[in-house]
Amino acid sequence: MQDEAGAPLTAADATPTHPSEPRSERRSRLRALLLTIAVVVLVLDQATKVWALAALTPGQPVALLGDAIRLNLIRNPGAAFSLGDTKTWMLTLLSLVILGFVLVGVRRVGNRPWAVALGLLLGGAVGNLVDRLVREPGPGRGHVVDFIDYFGWFVGNVADIAIVVAAGLVMVLAYRGTPLGPVGQHAAEASHD
Repeated sequence: MQDEAGAPLTAADATPTHPSEPRSERRSRLRALLLTIAVVVLVLDQATKVWALAALTPGQPVALLGDAIRLNLIRNPGAAFSLGDTKTWMLTLLSLVILGFVLVGVRRVGNRPWAVALGLLLGGAVGNLVDRLVREPGPGRGHVVDFIDYFGWFVGNVADIAIVVAAGLVMVLAYRGTPLGPVGQHAAEASHD
């Protein structure tokens, strides 16, 4: 039985994960890290797309590492591997739904690895969503600017790189059982933040 009302039942529940830093301050730092990564990815993605549109000519690839990695400008109406290229508006809606789930995750993030993964995912998703919203042929149907050609198999961009790295991190974190948010007593308290 507990000696005092509200006292933790186990020593593990009584020990904060970082005793020198208040929980709300730690969560604020993690959110700041996540958003900083997202903004850096978004800026790099959009800046490299502007550069690619100005410096590259469609149909005229430029070799970087022989035929392994080339710069090859295309405007992709579909998803990866040009899937769904006739359903661009559906991809825009799907991107908005995924963005909603990521933003929910932002509120729950409780550790640095998840903050990095979600930051990369958020930045990449917004980078490609910007293209869908503002590029030709029109809002919600815009074609994504791709220019990094991998072995002639597919062409992507900086946002795609961030999304793939984020997916890899998420798989590792899930395999290791790393929770998105705080665990134990702190999880219940965090849900009220």
